[in-house]
Amino acid sequence: MGVTAWYDLPASRVTEAARDLLGWRLAGADGVVVRLTEVEAYAGQGLDSASHAHRGPTPRTKVMFGPAGVLYAYFTYGMHWCLNVVTGPVGEASAVLLRAGEVVEGEAVARTRRPGVKAARELARGPARLATTLGADGSFYGTNLLDGTGPLRLLPPPAPVDPAGIVAGPRVGVSSEHDRPWRFWLRDDPTVSVYKRHTPRRRAGER
Repeated sequence: MGVTAWYDLPASRVTEAARDLLGWRLAGADGVVVRLTEVEAYAGQGLDSASHAHRGPTPRTKVMFGPAGVLYAYFTYGMHWCLNVVTGPVGEASAVLLRAGEVVEGEAVARTRRPGVKAARELARGPARLATTLGADGSFYGTNLLDGTGPLRLLPPPAPVDPAGIVAGPRVGVSSEHDRPWRFWLRDDPTVSVYKRHTPRRRAGER
């Protein structure tokens, strides 16, 4: 696959990468294909205190420092996996969290992983649901999404997404810099997750 619009952009331009990834498709080897409808941008060291890579590379975040096109997967709340596409050049940490998508192929397989879901729009509506629908877990960490060697392939959209149909808003579930308008989604798409504003936790004795 040749160089794409979002590929290898400097960490300071991660929001451009995030917008460009909308409409792209993640394809699993089992036939499940998810079209990305909502994403969230995270820059890196010294640029974004909400980023896992803010303080520099660690065993957990080393793949965020490039090369672009690999998968950064992390476990959250002790029960869910979340998937991110690394977008920056080697040495500059940045990644885009895949927040939601539409299952466009392989719905029957997807439903076996999300039993009890009635509406198709709910299958990958949220980052943990998206990962579950694709059957992704920690074993996917660091795999290449572009060259066909990994368990997931990232494919361009059949037609370009109209920039006028992209909406920006605050990020979700972060304890700092949550009001940055670095979450992007396709306007009026039913698979976009429900926004919940960040509420800081109160310490004991606070009112």
